[in-house]
Amino acid sequence: MLRFIRNSIFTMIALLVVISTAAIAQDNQLTRITPEQAGFSSEKLSKLDKYLNDCGSSSLLIISDGKVFYEWGDIHKKYLIHSIRKAILNSLYGIYIEKGIIDTTATLAEIGIDDIAPGLTELEKSAKVIDLLKSRSGIYHKAAAESPGMVKSRPKRGSSKPGEAYYYNNWDFNTLGAIFEKLTGKSIFTAFYEDVAQPIGMLQYKGIYDSINTSNPNVKIPETDGYYQYEPSKSKYPAYHFRMSTYDLGLYGMLYANKGKWKGKQIVPEKWIEYSTEPLSIVNEEYGIARGILWGVNLKYACFGHSGYGGQLLRIYPNSKLVFVHVVNTEDGKKLFPENNIYPIFGILFGAKIDNN
Repeated sequence: MLRFIRNSIFTMIALLVVISTAAIAQDNQLTRITPEQAGFSSEKLSKLDKYLNDCGSSSLLIISDGKVFYEWGDIHKKYLIHSIRKAILNSLYGIYIEKGIIDTTATLAEIGIDDIAPGLTELEKSAKVIDLLKSRSGIYHKAAAESPGMVKSRPKRGSSKPGEAYYYNNWDFNTLGAIFEKLTGKSIFTAFYEDVAQPIGMLQYKGIYDSINTSNPNVKIPETDGYYQYEPSKSKYPAYHFRMSTYDLGLYGMLYANKGKWKGKQIVPEKWIEYSTEPLSIVNEEYGIARGILWGVNLKYACFGHSGYGGQLLRIYPNSKLVFVHVVNTEDGKKLFPENNIYPIFGILFGAKIDNN
């Protein structure tokens, strides 16, 4: 019996080694180049190593035109990406709108969307899918996974008509997830795996998901690729959370840097990417900060991306095809990464550009 157990353990270890080796081999298909080949100084960029170690980062990946020129930390470990989940949903909407399965002009009333008592008003039900995609639904209902800041800043119900005013609204984001699943008949996590992750060769994301109900004080967060977070006292629609590796997020960024095309195949419609990364709502004119559809847009630096609680950041510079992915482990119980810690990273990065030397 002991021999059987020992042999089983050795077999499992060998299998894990094979899987790990295969993953590394597949990872090696993503070309590595020197910083100089990407137009950056290795010497100046080396300052990032110490800063990332000291400031609380977990992983950083920087890609130029599909080639990695800087990586730090474990880029294959999966992390909770928090609000970057909203940018993940962007690709699914683009794909299924083009297929004709989702009509962005359909109203919530036509789709059959309502919420817990006292429910949505007739005016709120007149909001269209496109209004939610633009964060302009005018529906200021309680929502799952709202931060204290969101709760505090949430406008009064009925204070805006659908389409009238922008508000970064978890109710919109969560309900978009429910609408997608109702109209397609697919789980968000499964659809993303089949329609995006597999075609572009993501390594760690497999679409395995679970769900939790936070009304249970003893609830444990599942260690899956994704999970639904239900808060039934607030809304019937759950938040949908993703765990992804820095590597896989880098591939997702490359997909958008390549206008939705991957190895000659159009995965996400190019016109959808162009439209959804336009500055549809100006948030801060002085700093050039705007919102598109499930993406943030920075006019000053000609880029788009999305940030997440605790220091998560995916940013794409389409003109130079530069992809920046920064991830922090927010589930290890350690001190969180302060938001302002991200700015010195960009200072070191762009200060290392050879053109600036």
